[in-house]
Amino acid sequence: MFPFTPKHLEQARLYLREAAKLVAYRKDIVPEGVLEEVSREMMALENAIASRDKVTIESQMQRLDEACRKLQPPLRDGGWRENVEVFVVAISIALGVRTYFVQPFTIPTGSMQPTLNGIISKATDSPSPNLLLKAVHWIVMGRSYFDLTAERSETIQSIEEKHRLGISLGPFTYTLIRTNAGTYSVGVPATAVAADKRCAPGRKVNPGDIIARGYSDSGDHVLVDKFSYHFVRPVQSNVFVFNTAGIPTRENVYNPGAPSQFYIKRLAAAEHDQLRIDPPVLYRNGQPAPEPPFKRVMAGTLLEPAAGYSGYSNGPERGSFPLLGNPKATFEVPKDCFFALGDNSYHSSDSRDWGPVPQSNVVGRGLLVYWPFSKHWGVVR
Repeated sequence: MFPFTPKHLEQARLYLREAAKLVAYRKDIVPEGVLEEVSREMMALENAIASRDKVTIESQMQRLDEACRKLQPPLRDGGWRENVEVFVVAISIALGVRTYFVQPFTIPTGSMQPTLNGIISKATDSPSPNLLLKAVHWIVMGRSYFDLTAERSETIQSIEEKHRLGISLGPFTYTLIRTNAGTYSVGVPATAVAADKRCAPGRKVNPGDIIARGYSDSGDHVLVDKFSYHFVRPVQSNVFVFNTAGIPTRENVYNPGAPSQFYIKRLAAAEHDQLRIDPPVLYRNGQPAPEPPFKRVMAGTLLEPAAGYSGYSNGPERGSFPLLGNPKATFEVPKDCFFALGDNSYHSSDSRDWGPVPQSNVVGRGLLVYWPFSKHWGVVR
């Protein structure tokens, strides 16, 4: 190519070469009339190049481009296909991130309170707020209201939790309250309805009586870091998530064929650490656990909680656990295992109840609370 050839001539000659390639590639599968039209336009472009007139060349290049489009197969449902491709790519990326990097979990119980909240429900006497406030409370606090009054004279018979699409999560969970005269539905878990003692099977109500009224706050939604534990070992004081496969938790004992659960607790000790609990103090290797999260829990007692923490216990308020069940009992963590404790020590089923957690069960570290936007929002500590 000569260095001073006008650009429009170079581009026209390139068009001709590419058109010739396309004809050679598609000539066996397109109608003869289309090939003849393309050939005519190619010849016309060659004549235009010979004239070296820029306007004529650009006009003929456009005509050749339109003719060459007829050589391409028609794209049926192009927009639909493109949207499906984008959706599939997005889902693939999301699944990859969830599998290897971070995964969301919901805190269902109160075993880590007040560090992390499970589902909290409260009965009230005041009516629910207006729709705008309900929407704000849901977005900010994850709060759902329920407010049922009797439509007739009837007797409450049962409370039954249901799940839409088989999904046990937030808006997919609702509760049916059956009476001898009908059925009521509320969009909160059964535990929330049961928190209102007025909604008790056998209770008789009259028209206008409150059957159940109150609210349910969603448990904290936590992002779990599944990546870093591939490179560093979990350490004492980490809030970590693990599955219960092979661990004799109550769910596994009473329903051995059910899928394993995911628990979130605080890592109290690693292999070869020796533990003892003399309420409210947790001793590790003969010394009070030195990390700030443990000091925070140990600052309170059952009679005088400090910032909501009641200290470490040997078991529930009226009982003891199989491990560390009295102030003199000790336990040494086996190799490749961890000892898990809930910060809400008097109301937590943890390693004191069903033993240590094998390292192979560890899923990841609690990273941050991403919803609701309560005082827990942010990095998990």
